[in-house]
Amino acid sequence: MEYPISRVARMAGISSRALRHYHDIGLLVPSRLSANGYRWYERRELLRLQRIMLLRELGMPLVDIAAALDGETSELTALRRHREQLAAERDRLSRVIDTVDRTIAGLSGERAVRDEDFFTGLAEAKDRLRQDLRVRYGQGAESQMVAAERATRHWTRADYEDAAEQGDRLYTRMSEARRRGAAPDSPEALELTAEHYQGVRALWPANATGYHALADLITDKPEQRAIVSTVDPDLPSWLAEAVRAYAIQCLGLKQATNAV
Repeated sequence: MEYPISRVARMAGISSRALRHYHDIGLLVPSRLSANGYRWYERRELLRLQRIMLLRELGMPLVDIAAALDGETSELTALRRHREQLAAERDRLSRVIDTVDRTIAGLSGERAVRDEDFFTGLAEAKDRLRQDLRVRYGQGAESQMVAAERATRHWTRADYEDAAEQGDRLYTRMSEARRRGAAPDSPEALELTAEHYQGVRALWPANATGYHALADLITDKPEQRAIVSTVDPDLPSWLAEAVRAYAIQCLGLKQATNAV
């Protein structure tokens, strides 16, 4: 038995728009298209949709779901990778909670809190990023991070909070563009990525090659991916492609290398 897209949407409790998006990206292809363009689904497609919805419920990005279901990687491998991402996000949130608890304790008078303690979580995250860059791209990358730290040495708590809010707003706008179907190398995406590049430059004076290399960290490092996926689970892969496109099209990168 086959079902039209509207019936499948009602049975699954999702929108027809979501089903059309799954079709557009090749995640769930209908069993056939009628002459008038209507999408029809059979039992095989319903079973695949069930697995898609299960993995989505776990928060897995669509790109990872596609890889798992299409045999590029096993579902077990995909779930293990996703667990790493969730664990990284849990650890990140734990550090944020610790910072908030220290702040509350200080403001309520329960115990004294040094000003620098407000930024403990941020400092730890920056140290891990510096280590990742050094391992991947050598001492040159770390030296650039040191220069960035000098530039932000006198930032106040308000400066850090403002930078975080700007980042969240930008990721939200990027997510909206992605959901509308904007390609990572489209003019709209490149315009948004220009803002991302300027934000990165405020913390790390990356050149074109270094910025291109940052795309790998966004997708490969659970902690970096978690920062972006908090806004949109499917945004890290889109942003990584946008970063690569921006480095090539707007920063004049001719060829990706490992030099920074």
